[in-house]
Amino acid sequence: MGLITSDGPYGADVMACEWTHHISYSPGLIAVCIRPGDATHDNIKETKEFGVNLCSNDQSVLSSVAGGYTGVMYNKIDALREIGFEFYKAKKIQAIMIKGASVNIECKLIKEIVLGDHTTFVGEVVEASNNPEKAPLAYHAGKYFVMNTTVTKPSEEEREGIRKIIEKHKKII
Repeated sequence: MGLITSDGPYGADVMACEWTHHISYSPGLIAVCIRPGDATHDNIKETKEFGVNLCSNDQSVLSSVAGGYTGVMYNKIDALREIGFEFYKAKKIQAIMIKGASVNIECKLIKEIVLGDHTTFVGEVVEASNNPEKAPLAYHAGKYFVMNTTVTKPSEEEREGIRKIIEKHKKII
């Protein structure tokens, strides 16, 4: 689950964002899709920067608060601090970041695209860190899932067999 942090006209804010996408390695680009009228939307438009924090498996309460209340009407950061969550000052942007997240990424806005009823904000990664001890939290169909089980890759022998099958089906151009 992506938690987007920002600071701007609505003050420091965090929102849950299912539509968080890594779209390029070089340069590192991340897209987030946010509905106009949300505090985070206005904060990003004003400041041209945002944080992407991937929830860890012990942050489902944080995610529920971030996604269940609007930063237009509530100071979610102060409420989350009172509940016991911690934040820290980002290194290269003005927004705060979430302590204990599995991944923290700071972005500078490079493009915004209105698509349907959301704006896609594309940010270039200017700073990133991960917390390998924390398993990322996923959200789908109203439920949380922990994504920390490693799935074994096919063996070299299996991959060679697959390669031979794929080669038999090569298109002639």
